[in-house]
Amino acid sequence: MQRYATDPLPAGSPYPLGATLTRTGTHFAVHAPDAERVQVCLVDDGAETRIDLPHQTYGIWHGTVDGVRAGQQYGYRAYGEWNPRRGRRMNPRKFLLDPAARRIDGRLGDATALLGYAGDDPFGDPSLVNSFAHMPRSVVGVEPGPVTDHLETPWADTVIYELHVGSFTARHPDVPPEHRGRYLGLAAEPILDHLRRIGVTAVELLPVHAFLSEPSVRSRGLRNHWGYSTASYFAVHPGYATAPGREIDEFATMTAALHAAGIEVVLDVVYNHTCEASIAGPTVSWRGLDAPGYYQLDADGRDIDITGCGNTIDAYSPAVVAMICDSLRYFYGRLGVDGFRFDLASALGRTAGGPFDSRAPLLSSIVADPMLQRAKLIAEPWDATAAGYQAGNFGLQWSEWNDKFRDDVRRFWNGDQNVRELASRLAGSEKLYGRNRRPWASVNFVTAHDGCSLADLVSYENKHNEANGEYGRDGTEHNFSTNHGVEGPSDDPDVVAARSRHMRALLATLLLSTGTPMLLAGDEIGHTQGGNNNAYCVAADAPLQDSWPIVWTGGNDELAEYVSRLGALRRSAPALRQAEFFSGRDTPTGHPDLVWFGIDGRELDNDAWHDDSRRTLQAWIDVSDVRSTADRVNLDETSWLLVLHAGPAASISLGAPEWFDGTLEPAFDSSDSLGRPREKLGIESDAVVETTGPTVLAYRARPRTR
Repeated sequence: MQRYATDPLPAGSPYPLGATLTRTGTHFAVHAPDAERVQVCLVDDGAETRIDLPHQTYGIWHGTVDGVRAGQQYGYRAYGEWNPRRGRRMNPRKFLLDPAARRIDGRLGDATALLGYAGDDPFGDPSLVNSFAHMPRSVVGVEPGPVTDHLETPWADTVIYELHVGSFTARHPDVPPEHRGRYLGLAAEPILDHLRRIGVTAVELLPVHAFLSEPSVRSRGLRNHWGYSTASYFAVHPGYATAPGREIDEFATMTAALHAAGIEVVLDVVYNHTCEASIAGPTVSWRGLDAPGYYQLDADGRDIDITGCGNTIDAYSPAVVAMICDSLRYFYGRLGVDGFRFDLASALGRTAGGPFDSRAPLLSSIVADPMLQRAKLIAEPWDATAAGYQAGNFGLQWSEWNDKFRDDVRRFWNGDQNVRELASRLAGSEKLYGRNRRPWASVNFVTAHDGCSLADLVSYENKHNEANGEYGRDGTEHNFSTNHGVEGPSDDPDVVAARSRHMRALLATLLLSTGTPMLLAGDEIGHTQGGNNNAYCVAADAPLQDSWPIVWTGGNDELAEYVSRLGALRRSAPALRQAEFFSGRDTPTGHPDLVWFGIDGRELDNDAWHDDSRRTLQAWIDVSDVRSTADRVNLDETSWLLVLHAGPAASISLGAPEWFDGTLEPAFDSSDSLGRPREKLGIESDAVVETTGPTVLAYRARPRTR
């Protein structure tokens, strides 16, 4: 059913921002407080009709144009001061996208025509070039109806799977060809079956806000692939629809299908910067309407860049706070999204490049919003500066990407990390999140889009980013990766076996640790990027099937089955997904809820904890006081012993507390390609087991029956 705003709109009201259908036409409203005049430009058959917006209220220019219906293309032109040293960059020769547009259509044209200034000096005279022929258009649309079927999966039961909409299904043989690399591809039953099989409860989608490639990428003949170059915070990216104009409906279809499969949808959102880059970059929207209101600028009118992308959104500006909260509410309340992962979230709590404030206006507004309080909120707790590293410092309602988990786990399985740090990560990183937060605030990962895939992590010691056109200067130098003796592909059976074993150990550590695990799409089938640890761009004309696709044909199905087994083990055992931290908890039995042992089966003392040569750690996890909110039916209510050994072949004396009288039932062994334990029957709690190399073992504790 077509929905309209209240008609007529409240007299004199500028709200809502954007293009709102009424029964007689469309109400246009755009924030441009310092403009002297704003025109809405209606586009038909390649020509534009300019209409002055008659009203200016609260810094918003607005008015209703009769006869304008859904599907109408439009943009804005803003007239006003050109004074770049004060941040004023209004130039009516620049056709501008509506910051609140629900759809955009088209591509960027000549880069020079998009510049607001003439020549090579961003502080020089305004450009006299009309950008109309080189700009995408905003499109009037129908507002979707409210969505109320959010799953609200408890955090303690959540397993996240990070994926790229285009790359994930672009080469999947069982997805209809016309749906590959599209929103509808994620709704395909084979995809849903795969996600359920490996235990995923939430997909985290790389950016699906409409995006445009930044100037530096376009100049190299490439396009932005990941999408961290936002052109609209309200429009769904049209490039993943089967045809222009279908993106909203197909996005909603995808979300509904995932929900029906019990899978939440989390969006990776990029509210910290836009596609306009620095002041030397193009004027496509915000810069031409209110640069000082949207961006952090210094006293000379230059962008304060703490994102590494040329500009930084000013999250202390009321206009920005309103824009971002409106965007979040739109995707949560109208398109059914369940949560958000905030890219470079520290930038949203800093003004003028200053210190981070967890109670900054935007961060406070998000967690105080009655609708958004129900959403999953995940912070990437850093930006591009040292001062922006704020892991553990976000507010109580936030979860955070835990890069310390990533690095410490990688280093442990490389043989160069101590057991102290590993123990902290296994137990939920309490030092980071233990101040009135829960273990699930730690989003644990060993790989993510930003870095190596799992297969590459054990196959390359160095990054190989030549395809990005930046002469290898991009991407981190600190991968904590290894190649097991050969850089890149190898058919040496010993090398292949060592790499496989290494991947299985990393996956087992991730899924058996306390906290919220996040898998990277394709890792479960051995996806490789050829050593590229920053695969954010592709050739401008590359089709989706050639844009860093996951290659399913010939993938490692055995590894996928291994991950499935791990996921099932985690789901069945409340002790392995604790909802509260271990430290200081009194169990009903009067015994500690967590005890650590070494390779000799002895409880670790202070000297042992500080012996950096140790490569074996055992964790006894007591089940008697697991405070899970999940349905406890058909769950395995047992205590557990986890063994992590990162050394060569060794004899390990199993560790069990002195008060335990029973046997240990082997449940998992990462040295097996499917995680199957070698022993089938229970063994004594003080038994010695032989390992043939790096291994993760899991044992159920079975008390003796009297």
